[in-house]
Formats: sequence, structure tokens, C-alpha cells
Amino acid sequence: MHEQFQIDNIPVTVRRNARARRMTLRVARAGGAVVLTLPMRATLQAGREFAASKADWLRRTVSAMPEPKLVVEGARLPIAGQEVLLRAMPLKSVRLEDGVLYVPSRGAVAVTVQAWLKHRAHIALREAVDRFATRLGRQPSALSLRDTRSRWGSCTHDGRLMFSWRLAMAPPKVLEYVAAHEVAHLAHMDHSERFWAQVEVLMPGHAPYRNWLRTHGADLQAWRFKSASAPVGS
Repeated sequence: MHEQFQIDNIPVTVRRNARARRMTLRVARAGGAVVLTLPMRATLQAGREFAASKADWLRRTVSAMPEPKLVVEGARLPIAGQEVLLRAMPLKSVRLEDGVLYVPSRGAVAVTVQAWLKHRAHIALREAVDRFATRLGRQPSALSLRDTRSRWGSCTHDGRLMFSWRLAMAPPKVLEYVAAHEVAHLAHMDHSERFWAQVEVLMPGHAPYRNWLRTHGADLQAWRFKSASAPVGS
């Protein structure tokens, strides 16, 4: 069980990581949980002092986190960067028409919407990755989707790409930026100047889309697709 303490009544969970070289304090995009990562040799007291030194930043960040939003009938949620109205109807399949997302009323509506978003994300990311990988001259070994909390995408040393399916809610150019970012890692497994130069080659003028995620990413993470009656795996 992880150790915990509080900073200004904000719970902080302590996690020790053998690979960590320094202490880090992060606020999760989903739910606003605060996690302090410590190297194995660091003392808990040192961790407390480090977290306390970041108290002002911690208060601002936690207070700025958006309130959770439920995917229910009548909700207005973003699809490809556009707000749409969710309507549950006696239909056989999901349909998006004129700013309205019609969802079959049978079963759990949120679960159906989540599956539909995953499908859209996979199609869009597969197309974008194929296009950027062809331009780069390197192909990934696999592509998968998850409901990640700390990153929008990742690339392993053996070329496996992973993306958050919540990118289906972001503007299409933002999704493409994340695809270009991870494809660029097939050539440079770091965030060096060469890496960012490669991202720019793949997607010129990508900076606004990167900034969009920094500004609005927490809003996408605030949407809740799970319910007590119908739990959904990520």
C-alpha cells in the first residue's frame, strides 16, 4: 500500500520508483489525484519537504482541474473538436448527424459511446500513423489504444505505438499531431532537438496543436464513461 500525506488538505500519494533519478510531483489529468514519485533512496521526509515547496503550484493546479462530466442523455460532449448533443433513441447503431450523436437506448449509453469513440480513434490514428510512417520511411510494429492518464501516446523501443482513444474527442489536427509525435519517436527515442525537428518535418506548424492539448487535455479526461451498473475496462 502506498504511503500518503497531505499538503494544505490535498492528499498526496507516494510512489517509489527504482528508475527515478529525482523527485517529481504530478497531478493526474483524470480525477486530479496527486502523486509524488521518489527515488528508492529518498526519505519520506525529503519527499514531504519537496511537496511542501510546491504547495502554491499544487493548489493552483488542483483547483484548475475541471469537474467530472458524465456521458448521459442530454450531455454535450466533444467529438472531433465539435460539441455534440447526446440523444438516446431506439436505434440499432450509433449515428452522428447535424450536431447530434444518436445512441441506442438499450444497454449502457456511456459504454456504447466509449466503444464508438474507440472505433473512430482507431480509424483516424491508423490513417495518420500510416501516412507519417510512410513519410518517415519507418513502420511501427503495432498500434494499440488505451485510456491513459499521464500521456496521449507512447512509443516503445521495439516500435509499438500506443494512443489514448480520447483523442477522438479532440480536433482532428490535434490527433494528427500526437500521431506525428509518436511516429517521430521511431527515429529518435528522446525529445532532443533532432526529434522536434523531425516532428516539424512530418507536421509543419504543429505547435498550436501541442498547445491545445496542454490547455484543453484535462477537459477530455474529465469525461466519465464508467458506471457502477456497467463497469468498463480501459
